[in-house]
Amino acid sequence: MTDYRKLIESHRVIICCGTGGVGKTTTSAATAVAAAQAGKRAVVVTIDPAKRLADALGIAALDNTPRLIDGPWSGSLSAVMLDTKSTFDEVVRRHAHDEAQAERIIGNRFYRNVSGTLSGTQDYMAVEKLNELHDSGHYDLVVVDTPPTRDALAFLEAPKMLSRLLDNPIYRIVTAPGRGPFKVINTAAQQVLRQLARVVGATVVDEAVAFFQAFEGMEEGFRDRANATIELLGDERTAFVLVASPRADTIDEARYFLRRLHCADLNASAVVVNRMLPQLSTTPKRATELAVSLAGSAAGGAAQALADLTATSAGDDLRIAELQNAAPDALTARVPMLHDDVHDIDSLAKIARLLTD
Repeated sequence: MTDYRKLIESHRVIICCGTGGVGKTTTSAATAVAAAQAGKRAVVVTIDPAKRLADALGIAALDNTPRLIDGPWSGSLSAVMLDTKSTFDEVVRRHAHDEAQAERIIGNRFYRNVSGTLSGTQDYMAVEKLNELHDSGHYDLVVVDTPPTRDALAFLEAPKMLSRLLDNPIYRIVTAPGRGPFKVINTAAQQVLRQLARVVGATVVDEAVAFFQAFEGMEEGFRDRANATIELLGDERTAFVLVASPRADTIDEARYFLRRLHCADLNASAVVVNRMLPQLSTTPKRATELAVSLAGSAAGGAAQALADLTATSAGDDLRIAELQNAAPDALTARVPMLHDDVHDIDSLAKIARLLTD
């Protein structure tokens, strides 16, 4: 049994993180496929809106509700395409005291604007969807394809996002005990809001005040949820998998990512390096000598191509060694460059085998 297979079998949550464009979504899906093949009830949460992943899974589209995927596995595989706005609405309904309060919030124009555009919202909703699926008891493993970001802590800090929003001075002003409507807010607070209104407009301020007032009484639920999520992210059965490619820029990003994880007292359990060139038996020096000796001959072009490939492959190996030094306790899985893009279940299953064999 490979280390990556052990990782899948021993954890309940696997969070695939890293910068964009390194195959993170595909790695997440392949990890879930490997889990389903191992007999687990697996679900993958992706934030990638590209239809190619839905095509690869053999379905017309993904949405915010888990979709069961048919395939050659003894377990089960489901997939979710994160819809930030719908997830935010679900969070509001979960914490509202009643349907009327939920509708006041969801129908507020300020809420409709911030629920899709507020910085950190996508990270927060990815964490909320993780929580929802984990707590449902329907799955043995939840695999999360995190939003692409250079800062690992954006995802890790996401559980606190709404708590910070509810600590906003405007929120404290309009929901302070005994103050009630805007007309009885103290003079200093009214002055702050008037100044804000001159900058962003009175309508925006009125909508924001109505939004915060509608949230009154829900703070404890959100803070309890944030604490539970932080505990889940730090649980020993939650693993962080860093996804990278051998290019110099993505290796630098991956090393930065590891440092940020360390700042949160977390470590990567695995590093997956996609699009690896083949490791050749000849050395760069020998390949260069061969290219020089065959220059001008019919085989000269092929010899030069071999020399270039050998040098590039050796450079990749050096950069990956540096990445491994930055994460000495993490297992490393190398996925070679494939001839075709991932376009069907067989392609995902192939990557799953490369990860686990």
